Amino acid sequence: MKKMIVTLFVLHCFAVNAQQYPRVDIPGSEVRTITSNIVAGQQYELHILLPGGYANSTKKYPVVYLMDSQWDFPVVKSIYGQQYFDGFIPELIVVGVTWGGVKPNPDSLRARDYTPTNEARLPQSGAADKFLDFMKKELFPFMNTNYKVDESNRTLMGCSLGGLFTLYTLFTHTDMFTGYAAASPAVGWDNEVLYKYEKIFTAKKQEKQLRVYMTVGDVERSRPVFEKFAAAMQAQHYSNVSLRSKVLENTGHSGTKSETYSRGLQYVFEKNRLKFSNEELKKYTGTYQAGDNTIEIRNENDQLVWYNAADNKFALFANTSQHFYATHEFFNVYFKETDGKITGFDLAKYGSTQSFTKTK
Repeated sequence: MKKMIVTLFVLHCFAVNAQQYPRVDIPGSEVRTITSNIVAGQQYELHILLPGGYANSTKKYPVVYLMDSQWDFPVVKSIYGQQYFDGFIPELIVVGVTWGGVKPNPDSLRARDYTPTNEARLPQSGAADKFLDFMKKELFPFMNTNYKVDESNRTLMGCSLGGLFTLYTLFTHTDMFTGYAAASPAVGWDNEVLYKYEKIFTAKKQEKQLRVYMTVGDVERSRPVFEKFAAAMQAQHYSNVSLRSKVLENTGHSGTKSETYSRGLQYVFEKNRLKFSNEELKKYTGTYQAGDNTIEIRNENDQLVWYNAADNKFALFANTSQHFYATHEFFNVYFKETDGKITGFDLAKYGSTQSFTKTK
């Protein structure tokens, strides 16, 4: 009896202590729900990450749509912070998509929504087109209405069946996204049916510039199937499509996510490194001022160099003739030009902008 009383006391203390601790949410994110009329009344839960400074900004942001958010949203949230801080990617909105409702079963529902064809072993499979219809006609309009999104700049990311869905979308619904990152895509699905859709894609004339990043782990059993498919894609030399495929060292199936999403986002948002002649670079050089902050831009060996002081300098690289950037952090210089002369620039750093005027 005494033992039972002690046990009940411990359980009571545990329950009381448990109630004292709040639920842990991911800072900077919010959850929205949307019920689809297209996918048989299915409720979808959206995990949305907004960039810092979003509330006070008037600009529109690229959007990354992430499949299997129930597993991968925390991973991508961390990756976004790292890659943005280091200057590899711009400010983004991340939309993780998962299933809502009463006790949803992701394993079954992803087999339904992410697969392009029906396989007998999974009777619910083969509804990818319907899910894409939901995205195009319900999810995108919801985001356009409620958030400041750049409709022309969308990226799709997914792993395994989500990776299969990513490549299927690339091949058959090409207009929906401009960037794609597929981790360990299930290219062997339904006797490698993706080859059929890849042929359709090859015959298309691509109007938009697309960027595609795809991976497999080097210890995965599906590695030979993936490498054969990736080689077939590379051999096509698609017009207006930049494609990179990689085998990840000492990595299994689930382990491909973090590196694929990191490198995939870097690749999708990779900036140019344009070369300008010594004569062309002259117009950018000079002294610029913003309040008490004075900097100098010099041309050293056909390379613009930013000087805060004699011992504090770094290189600037050209993404366009107006947009230069540094690689050590999120550091973007947007030059202003009037009548062929540079009059100043806007310096964009981590959600804030500072205007400089050229003084000499």
